[in-house]
Amino acid sequence: MHRRTDDLRILQTRPLVPPAILHEELPITDAVSENVYVARRAVADVLHGRDRRMVAVVGPCSIHDVDAARAYAERLKGIAERVAGRVVVLMRAYFEKPRTSVGWKGLINDPDLDETFQVNKGLRLARRLLLDVNAMGLPTGSEFLDLQIPQHIADVTAWVAIGARTTESQVHRELASGLSMPVGFKNSTEGNLTPAVDAVQAARSQHWFPSVTKQGVGAIFQTTGNPDCHIILRGGARTGPNYDEDHVARACGLLEKKGLPARVMVDCSHGNSHKDHRRQAEVLDEVCRQLRAGTSGLMGVMIESHLVEGRQDPASGGPLVFGQSVTDACVGIEETEAMLLRLADALA
Repeated sequence: MHRRTDDLRILQTRPLVPPAILHEELPITDAVSENVYVARRAVADVLHGRDRRMVAVVGPCSIHDVDAARAYAERLKGIAERVAGRVVVLMRAYFEKPRTSVGWKGLINDPDLDETFQVNKGLRLARRLLLDVNAMGLPTGSEFLDLQIPQHIADVTAWVAIGARTTESQVHRELASGLSMPVGFKNSTEGNLTPAVDAVQAARSQHWFPSVTKQGVGAIFQTTGNPDCHIILRGGARTGPNYDEDHVARACGLLEKKGLPARVMVDCSHGNSHKDHRRQAEVLDEVCRQLRAGTSGLMGVMIESHLVEGRQDPASGGPLVFGQSVTDACVGIEETEAMLLRLADALA
């Protein structure tokens, strides 16, 4: 008897739009490519100390409503222009949501928030939004979770994070080694810095790995290595917050021992705020204090922010509040403006 041994737990498959087709449907313009190029260069210059500004990745925990995201981008663009001389502002445009167990996995995976998983629709919504936001002159930063998604949207992304749950992943380090933009690796969910430092070192090296081309064909890629990688301090369940002067100095010391740029980004949310969005301002104010004291190891911050403060539960069944997060709670746009202005003042 020939027993079936493959796809025993696969219920169905759907075709995935090839990246090349999506790029043809929604092509990058000259203006958008220039905006992405300039932002990538600015972030790299800040990381390597060639630019004295700070980087601020600011925006919703995850995007669930592209209209609200565009409205947010319009507000953030005005703020970004006010602080441009001291802060390089990128809009946080996260379309994939890593989960500890289960839950909504983001706009690309489930754009209608109803478990219909219209992934091709999600990809088109995400790419169109990135094109629109960049066309405003506001660059974007994302988190890459699935290894095929970068082929669809990487060309319109200026900076990328590798999350705390995937920093130790070999395939994500290999991916980062071939990405065309600066990449930030978060410390582990427990707060351990070593995996993030190791990831930066690994991503600087050449790698060979299997993936898919823009045409959706399997291939083996050789990378050059990415010199524009850094770590992100996001606190941890075991270590607690790690944004104070001692933690920053320790992180920079670990990087320096490896011959890596001794510069770190601080995530004002997650473990550093004890998962209380209202405490993000406290984290930022400590970063500002360190900047005024002359700390040289800080290169950027992350802030979870939306039009409306707080969060809402899409499972409640009622109408959603326009511009309020459905995942982690965020600070509102007014508080965001005040925080970025304080950051700019600290760099005066």
